Amino acid sequence: MNTTTLCPLGADSALASTRFLLGVDGGGTGTRVRLSDLQGQCLGQGEAGPSALGQGAEQAWRHIQQAAQQAALNAGLPALDWSQMAVGLGMSGSSVTHLVEAFMAQQPGCALLALDSDGFTTVLGAHGGQAGAVVAAGTGSIGEALRRDGSRACISGWGWICGDEGSGAWLGLKAMRHAQQAMDGRAVVGTLARAVWAVAGHDREAVLAWCAQAGQAGYASLAPVVFEHRGGDGMAAALVQEAVIELERLAMALDPAGDLPLALCGSVALRLAPDFSGTIAGRCVSPQGDSADGALHLVRSALQRLRT
Repeated sequence: MNTTTLCPLGADSALASTRFLLGVDGGGTGTRVRLSDLQGQCLGQGEAGPSALGQGAEQAWRHIQQAAQQAALNAGLPALDWSQMAVGLGMSGSSVTHLVEAFMAQQPGCALLALDSDGFTTVLGAHGGQAGAVVAAGTGSIGEALRRDGSRACISGWGWICGDEGSGAWLGLKAMRHAQQAMDGRAVVGTLARAVWAVAGHDREAVLAWCAQAGQAGYASLAPVVFEHRGGDGMAAALVQEAVIELERLAMALDPAGDLPLALCGSVALRLAPDFSGTIAGRCVSPQGDSADGALHLVRSALQRLRT
């Protein structure tokens, strides 16, 4: 989606009321926020549980507020007055209109909100607001780019149930499928299957119960198990290699000409980076910042538009 800006107080009132900026990175596993003054000086940071919009607007705002309060305490502020906050948000699930509407309806009275996808704020953070591409793989996966002409591209990010190839949740689903087949006798029992059973249970009933409640974050929690056993288990090694291939395909589809600097972001992408081919590795640059930095860039840009 394009950036959504909400000014509950009107443009002039929003500009007059804003005293602090808050950048929010809201994902399926956790929420990270960064609090700054109007000049961009970082004052404090905070973390809380997941705030992906698909997990519910009430949970999202609860965790954003918890993380924001932690950042305020780190900054020496006793409490946050949301009417003085201009908030930039990079949120998983922001492309689904009804989820955005539910989220906006519960906002706590902020002076200004600027909302976009966590993929796009990752691009803004990684490249300092300039043109560039990002392959981000953590709990989920997505490729986003800001082209030199100002247009945007988005690849993957279809969600953990049927997409997000190369992500932590995708690896976890693959590992669980293998463990189930090994339990049935349809696959060889190796260290990966045994490690998954150690987490989910050693019988059918326990595994089914674990899968019923796991959700995106639960499956993503199995990704480290895959990496841990890649050296001694053929299936774990194959899954890691498959993840590399999927993320390389994503990068090529995102920027076929290789015109843009490419940043790898997220725990899974960074862990897989040494396995990338020279073609992709040669295009990679170190990120200048993260999604929370990009969210701050997003809201600063929204404020600038209001001033002009």
